[in-house]
Amino acid sequence: MSADPRDPGAAERLAVWERHADWWRETFTGGADPEYENEILPSIAAELSRATRVLDLGCGEGQVARYVLASGLAACGLVGCDRSAAQLANAQLADAQLAGSPAPVYVRGEGERLPFAAGSFDAVLCALVIEHAEDVDAVLGEVARVLAPGGRFVLLVNHPLLQGSGSGIVDDRILGETYWRVGPYLDEVVTWEDVDAGVRIPFAHRPLSRYVNPLAERDLVCTPMLEPAPPAELLAGSVDPDLERAIPRLLVMRFEHRPALPVAPAASCAPDACDDQEGRSSRRG
Repeated sequence: MSADPRDPGAAERLAVWERHADWWRETFTGGADPEYENEILPSIAAELSRATRVLDLGCGEGQVARYVLASGLAACGLVGCDRSAAQLANAQLADAQLAGSPAPVYVRGEGERLPFAAGSFDAVLCALVIEHAEDVDAVLGEVARVLAPGGRFVLLVNHPLLQGSGSGIVDDRILGETYWRVGPYLDEVVTWEDVDAGVRIPFAHRPLSRYVNPLAERDLVCTPMLEPAPPAELLAGSVDPDLERAIPRLLVMRFEHRPALPVAPAASCAPDACDDQEGRSSRRG
């Protein structure tokens, strides 16, 4: 994966979430962000129905974790895991204001080396976090390890095709047309983007196959894949809201952990004693 030439280095990539923890809380939580309120949180609730033991991987200051618990979607508890001490401190502060409501348990740790035993959870959630992971294969491997057989992994990413590096709306005043430009989709690249005044955050762009294939190799099968239309509130200032209404910002995928059944050794038998005959399938149902 190539890096932004302006990349300040590994130390800064680790420190960025510590420094901007308060900005994140003020900008995206408590109803401040319509995309979270009207699209992201409801999508998570739909995909986590009937979950019992939930891990929120990259939980940040706990907005999603608190929402999941308040919605009754983690009957046996929820653990939030994040590597940022400042984000987790804000999560603990928010939990202190819950006034007796169920609160998540927070653990500091990295997605590449999760501090949990194998099969600890029947649902793992990763919402708009994996684009910030440097070693995506290690993260996905850890997700598969801590997820119990039959469990699900809910992954939310910025749409890799339509929201990747170099993608966006183009208002061509000379030709008199507006269109959506798609950036170099297959290139894996880390770019630093100015998302607010004085706030630069790294984003790793990867094609969709870089998420689906490593999970498939670990027996996690994609069941639904959802591409919701952007909330109307986000299109108010668009130069072409009709166009942007047809361009999803978010990709929601649910993977189910379906480990392959062990193959029993073939039994030897005389030709007339075998139930199956040549050319006849032994499959039932």
